[in-house]
Amino acid sequence: MKLDPETDLTFTRTLAAPRALVWECWTSCEHIPHFFVPKPHRVTACDIDLRVGGRFNTVMEVDGQEMPNEGVYLEVVEGRKLVFTDAYSEGWKPAPDPFMTAILELSDAEGGGTTYTATARHRSAETRKVHEEMGFFDGWGTVATQLDAYASRLAEARA
Repeated sequence: MKLDPETDLTFTRTLAAPRALVWECWTSCEHIPHFFVPKPHRVTACDIDLRVGGRFNTVMEVDGQEMPNEGVYLEVVEGRKLVFTDAYSEGWKPAPDPFMTAILELSDAEGGGTTYTATARHRSAETRKVHEEMGFFDGWGTVATQLDAYASRLAEARA
């Protein structure tokens, strides 16, 4: 994938948790509340229909306010890649004010971990800048850290 520094934000990190478990966490409503937003914020609802055109809806509570987020999957490559966007809701209904498309890429890392790449693609340089100033790297980095800790605990519990 060719990145555009004007409109894309991305980072790669190595997680200790195995790829299959990271995938499970990202694709199951059971797991999403444990890592999806930086604490102390939280996910209060999740609805996933894991297929192209299927819904990826969450409700987040941030500073006491509920923030619904509806989206759809654009690409699902089992165990390796998720692409979802808030540009549409289920049934391909266009969103009035879309923000981004997220791309998560997973591959095996040495030692049984996961190479985790998260990319946010935006419609404009201005939207990208807003997302960066909102704390993309800190926020999404915190989510990756929370995901790794949670998935690693699951792996230990299942061993």
